[in-house]
This record gives sequence, structure tokens and C-alpha cells, in this order.
Amino acid sequence: MRASVKIILCLFIWAMVPAVARPDASTNQCISCHQEIESEDGPAHIFARDIHSQKGLGCQDCHGGNPALDDMEAVRSSTGYRGVPDRLAIPEFCARCHSDAGFMHEHNPSLPVDQLSKYKTSVHGVRLLQNKDRKVATCVSCHTAHQIADARMPYSTTYPTNLPSTCGVCHSDQSYMAEYGIPTDQETKYRESVHGKALLVKKDNSAPVCNDCHGNHGAAPPGASSLSAVCGMCHAVEANLYDLSPHKIAFQEQGLPMCETCHSNHDIEEPSDSLIGLGANQLCGNCHNTDDQNSAPRQIDSVRVYLARITAVADSAVRKVREAGAKGMMITDEEFILKEIDQNRIQIRSSIHAFFADSLVPYVKDGITKSVTVKAQAAALIDEYYFRRWGLGISSIIITLLALALFLKIRS
Repeated sequence: MRASVKIILCLFIWAMVPAVARPDASTNQCISCHQEIESEDGPAHIFARDIHSQKGLGCQDCHGGNPALDDMEAVRSSTGYRGVPDRLAIPEFCARCHSDAGFMHEHNPSLPVDQLSKYKTSVHGVRLLQNKDRKVATCVSCHTAHQIADARMPYSTTYPTNLPSTCGVCHSDQSYMAEYGIPTDQETKYRESVHGKALLVKKDNSAPVCNDCHGNHGAAPPGASSLSAVCGMCHAVEANLYDLSPHKIAFQEQGLPMCETCHSNHDIEEPSDSLIGLGANQLCGNCHNTDDQNSAPRQIDSVRVYLARITAVADSAVRKVREAGAKGMMITDEEFILKEIDQNRIQIRSSIHAFFADSLVPYVKDGITKSVTVKAQAAALIDEYYFRRWGLGISSIIITLLALALFLKIRS
């Protein structure tokens, strides 16, 4: 009887305890506790913006434990508690889900599941997993830990316009990178390059950024033999012409990288016709000179002549068309031809990579023909403009005289 009374009394007391005094199984106690002890930019506060949180995953899915428990010791002793992973274990830690095709299909079928296998072959992966170098980049170095965002979102650390800064956290830090013996000016050079300006100033997200050339999870520095494949992903025409050119064999024999030899790598400048030649500040002069006993000097000189000729004729045509447009004449057809001439000039500059002057001739002839034609059309429009003005002036005088004569006739 006494035992029954004690049981009933205990149940009554438990029922009278306010609900807030007991853990709510529907409340994530990890978040509740950590928000009280962390700053506003701590993991518990920012996790709501994380892609994993938005997909319905919680602390326990990564760190294990029971999120309904509000006692830390109880959480640590609960089944499956993993806590904070060791830095060396992070790739495998993330790969528990990201290498599981079945699991990933439920949450984001578009994501690949080969990140870990690629990472193991990368410079970062080899140094971390084989050399036990804790300084190299892991998953959280690029994606962060508790504020991971879809790479398509502008606030993501892996969004194209943010990637130079993301990679630069390590690669632009001289003291951090000192032991590796590699430059730390890549980010600065890239921001001033033709690619960097296209991405960061013009906001052209199709412009190449760090991972387009180096890869992301399988990041590696391109070697001399792989540059043709890397640059050729975008510059396919130039790469194909180079493969058929005499420079390919010459560069291979000397161990020179394909594109970088002339264009550099991170600080690629916008190419101009003035770079072609044997002068002190011209690219060809880095390897060739006027005393070469081969066809190189003649080829280089011919290319310069072709470029100068098409530039002079095309620019003259552009000026004449613009003059006609400024006078109010309809120049729609002429502007269309100018676009075709621009395409010719692009083809001419691409053909330079064959390093054979005669390959430019068909495009130069076509461009000159169109330039002469459109210039003549524009000149005809200008003539028509002046004819109209003279016609209007003469007709105005005639009409005025007739009106005056009529007035005098009426007066008389």
C-alpha cells in the first residue's frame, strides 16, 4: 500500500513540474544550449542558413548524439556521438554522406558522389592523408563548417566571384604558405588579369576562375603538357591550331608550357596586335630574332603586315559608318556588316596560333572586301544626306520666291 502511495505521489509531483523544465523531444537542445554560450556568429546561430539545415538535417547527423538531451555528459555518452572530427578525418567524415549515392539522391540528385576519390588524388589530399599535413585545405576550408551554401548562391564561398578570396585565404598568406615554397601573389595577379576583370568587374560568371584551371576537389597545378587541355576547354580553336603548329614540338622539346609561355598564367593580359614582333617588348622577340636562319622572321613580319592592313581598313570603315549614323542616316545594314568584320578580325587573331602567315590570308581578304564595301555604302549615305540638305535648301528658296511673287501679284 505504501509503495503504491509513493508511486502515485511521484507521478503527481512530476506532472506538476512545468513543461519548460523538461527537455522537449521536438526541440534541438544542441542549438538551444550553444546559442546561450556562443557569440552571434557562432555555429548555433548561423547554422539555420546552412544548406544542410535547409534540407532538414541537424547537428546529430554530423556530430551524432541525441539532440533531445539537454545534459552534455548524457549527450557525450549517448550512442553514436562523434563530436568535433579531427582535421585529418574531415574528408572521410563528410564522405559518409557525400559518397553515398543512395543517400545523396534523396537530398540532391544533381551532386556528384566522387569528391572524396578526387580529393585523394589532389595536392591537398595527398599532403593531408599521406603526409599528415594539417595545414592543407579540407572540405571546411573552402565550404566552411556550419554555413555551407549552394555554390549557385552569390553568398556562397564557392560562388565564382567569391572563389579568388576563398582560395586566397591560404594562398595569399605569405607566412602561412612560407614552408611550401610557392608564390602568394596569384590572387592579386588574377584580379588584374583579363579573366579576373571579366569575372569581378563585368560580372561574367563564365570567365575562368581558380577551379576552372586547377580543378576543385581534385585540385592540382597544371603541368606543361596539360595546359593545352586546360586552356583548350574554352579556347578550343586556338588549341587546335597550336597542336598543328611547329611551336608544339619546339615547346615540348624545351619543356615549355603551351599557353603560359606567351600569355603567362594568373596575370594574363588582354592580347593586342602590338605584342606581335621582334622588338624588346614584343612576345616573338623572347625566342626569335632577325638573324634566325629559318622562316620565323618572315612569318612574323607578314603577320604584322596583315594585322596592320586589316586594322587600318576596318577602322576607316567604322569611322565612315559612325559618321553616317551621326547625320541621322539609317545604318542598320552597315552595322550588321561591321559585326561580320569584327568576326573576321577575331578569326585572324585566332589563326595566329597556327604560326603560319598564309593561314590569315583568307580572313584578311574577306575582312578587307567587306570593309571597302561598307565604307562605300556609308559614303553613299553621307552623299545622300548632303543631297537632301541641298535639295531642301534650293526648294526652300524656290518656294519662298514663288510665295513672294504671288504676294506681289496679289498686291498689284
